[in-house]
Amino acid sequence: MDGTHAGLAYIGSFTAAGGRGILTAGVETETGALTVLSATNTLPDPSYLVLSPRRDRLYAVSETPEGAVGAFDVAEGQPRPLGAPGPVKGEGPTHLTLFDGHVLTANYSSGSVSALPVRGDGSPGPVSGVLGHRGSGPHPQRQQEPHAHQVLPDPSGRWAVSVDLGTDSVRVFSLRDGAPVVHREIAMRPGSGPRHLAFHPDGRHVYVLNELSPTLTVCRWEAADGVLVALSETALLPKAPKGDAYASEVVVAPDGRFLWTAVRGEDVISVFALTNGGAATRLVTTVPCGGAWPRDLALGPSGRHLYAANEHSGDVTWFAVDQETGVPSREGAVAAPAASCVVFA
Repeated sequence: MDGTHAGLAYIGSFTAAGGRGILTAGVETETGALTVLSATNTLPDPSYLVLSPRRDRLYAVSETPEGAVGAFDVAEGQPRPLGAPGPVKGEGPTHLTLFDGHVLTANYSSGSVSALPVRGDGSPGPVSGVLGHRGSGPHPQRQQEPHAHQVLPDPSGRWAVSVDLGTDSVRVFSLRDGAPVVHREIAMRPGSGPRHLAFHPDGRHVYVLNELSPTLTVCRWEAADGVLVALSETALLPKAPKGDAYASEVVVAPDGRFLWTAVRGEDVISVFALTNGGAATRLVTTVPCGGAWPRDLALGPSGRHLYAANEHSGDVTWFAVDQETGVPSREGAVAAPAASCVVFA
């Protein structure tokens, strides 16, 4: 690797739409520029990725009807498969995380969360439990049944949360003998379609991104009791959209001063200032995402660059973030057909 490449990024994609699998890219230290180094095409539709805490293992969902998780050794940079992909006993997994010694997947099509124990070599073992979501929402096409879209641990590490677009709810759960067990289900506004959420660095506030609205719901998080309380809801756009507008991702700055969301259709990044300890949001502006259909947003390791994975235009665009205003300015882009996710080693 070139000496200016202080780190690596991994880019997920939809192979069914022309993606090359998982791209490995070098990250230039000062500019944040990406340079694609290689492609690993051993897993169908690796649409979402997560790295282990030691950054030596990479996990990817296979967003296919049968659903699977692939594990890769990335200690040397280039992903090397750790055995065959593991079935998740769920359909269309869209997201995954690591929690309590397990890989958890959010299975959109079947509306469930699966848990797979992580073996000593880092590969996922057989499914140890599946949490089936129940319910529906008022949207006639998108909410006829559960659609788990995201799963991740809370900052305390005690709980995991799953966000369900179909049931307008967030479920708080833990693992018992490897099986997800619901602690509490929190109802969100009917028809909002929650897709993803992100925690404030203080661990006391949560921002739920609603795909169908598109809006952002600010919540209070009480980790001791695993309680999520909605406080307010704000629009992601300065005026009502004229066409499609589907929120996709929410990212919070490491210092808790700013928050960014992506809206597909409008193809913009919305910039929010966070005040009052994270309890209050103010829409600063929106900027073009640099492509079409931004499915994912991610901050680079330094916190000075923001990246948008633009699925339909087939690229990843990077932006320099103004440290005083939080407003991103486009710096460049790299080709990444059917891009869906970016994570940094």
